[in-house]
Amino acid sequence: MRLPCQLFLPSVLLLGLGAPAWAAPAQYALDPVHTRVQFAIDHAGFSKAIGTVSGSTGTIVFDPDDWSTARVEVSIPIARVDLGDAKWNQATLARNLLDGERHPVATFVSTRIEPIDAQRAIVHGNLTLRGETREVALQVVLNALKRYPLPPFRRTVGFSATALLSRAEFGIDAWKSVIGDAVELRLEVEASRSRGGADAGDAAEADEAAGPNLPAPETPVETTPAAPPTEPNP
Repeated sequence: MRLPCQLFLPSVLLLGLGAPAWAAPAQYALDPVHTRVQFAIDHAGFSKAIGTVSGSTGTIVFDPDDWSTARVEVSIPIARVDLGDAKWNQATLARNLLDGERHPVATFVSTRIEPIDAQRAIVHGNLTLRGETREVALQVVLNALKRYPLPPFRRTVGFSATALLSRAEFGIDAWKSVIGDAVELRLEVEASRSRGGADAGDAAEADEAAGPNLPAPETPVETTPAAPPTEPNP
């Protein structure tokens, strides 16, 4: 049965209007302040040496209703590696290890997403480190997707992720008797929507969070105290 054209067009328009604005994948920019990569590696069997890298940048395309459409591109400034000691940092960036001078940036680009449930997925992608590219699988957990509670109240998404990789696969095989091969990765990630890509409800939520526009309290006018009386000269 064919619907008359005059009925079909309004039906299509109503369906489009009824779809929530946030249903499509949205793009988020990584927050380099609240995004950090942490790694742990065996130190001669005595302990796990722990280091971090801050300042990562990149983009995340994400739809919470369909993880399979997600995309991730991240740049990690290897030159900012920090193990808590200046000499140790310098040794880690040396040519026989991370070779930070010739390869100051590592990159991760997702290739496919394997959803597990509403909060978790496996993000497969290519990690390029020290000039070598290998596939890495990140175990990702969605922590929150909501408006940030402080100005400018942008929609923000947060993830935690873990992975395990072999440093030898990236050509980092020096000091085998002291440094382990297995590298445990942990990532804490925050990313926010750009000003031009805000959700339709963001403005209303921001107004609600900011509260009513109350008039500023009157500032009392400070008066200059009168000079103390002077005693007459004898």
